[in-house]
Amino acid sequence: MRIGRRSSASARLSILVAVLSVPAFTGVWELVARSGIVNAVLFPPPSTVAVAILEWVRSGQFFADLMASLSRVAAGFAIGAAGGIVLGVLTGRFRLVSSLLSPLFHILRPIPPVAFVPIVILWFGLSETGKLFLVVWGVFFTVWLATHIGVQKVDRGLIRAAQMLGTPQPQMLWEIVLLGALPYITVGLRTAVSISFYTLVAAELAGAFAGIVYRIEIAQQNMQTGQVMGGLAALGLLSFVADRSFAILAERAVWWR
Repeated sequence: MRIGRRSSASARLSILVAVLSVPAFTGVWELVARSGIVNAVLFPPPSTVAVAILEWVRSGQFFADLMASLSRVAAGFAIGAAGGIVLGVLTGRFRLVSSLLSPLFHILRPIPPVAFVPIVILWFGLSETGKLFLVVWGVFFTVWLATHIGVQKVDRGLIRAAQMLGTPQPQMLWEIVLLGALPYITVGLRTAVSISFYTLVAAELAGAFAGIVYRIEIAQQNMQTGQVMGGLAALGLLSFVADRSFAILAERAVWWR
């Protein structure tokens, strides 16, 4: 009974701390920014940031920027994830395909998307294709590696049993290999959700006319630090909501992991 009560009290305390952590951080931030310890122009208090966000919303630019950024993230994530899963299954299942593609992918994988910004501008100009390319680049290798490892971890006994029963290769790839690797793929996809927002920064810095990062850059050029902090807060909140939403969906979809 005592152990149960202690566990319950510990759980309630953890929830309370989690609920109060953000308000406490905001309060400390407000006090420090207004105390004169730091330059309030360069480090504005949360109240100033909130005013900047409200003005951003009232101007109508916020929703246009939001939709522009979300469309880039969604399209890049979908294309990169689909390509990563397909090629990850092929390289994980077939040794010849792995020998052909894996060395190349391992060389390209460590190159950060932001390093491609200059060449992307040369290749695609300021078109949406370049921005899409950068998001796809960041997502693809994360999902590919997770899928590749997941396929290699599938129980070989199940694969041999399916081969002995004469299971067609496409059916085996779908019902045994892919489903067996799904827990690994899910982890890769969740990681890629956050990475897609990281690469969005590089994508919109490559040249954009709308988007959250674009608005941050414009605000920085005009020394509107409240707007800059508001844009960063919006970007962080979007990434957090996307990550948690995917986690909840994954827990229901891959219930056996």
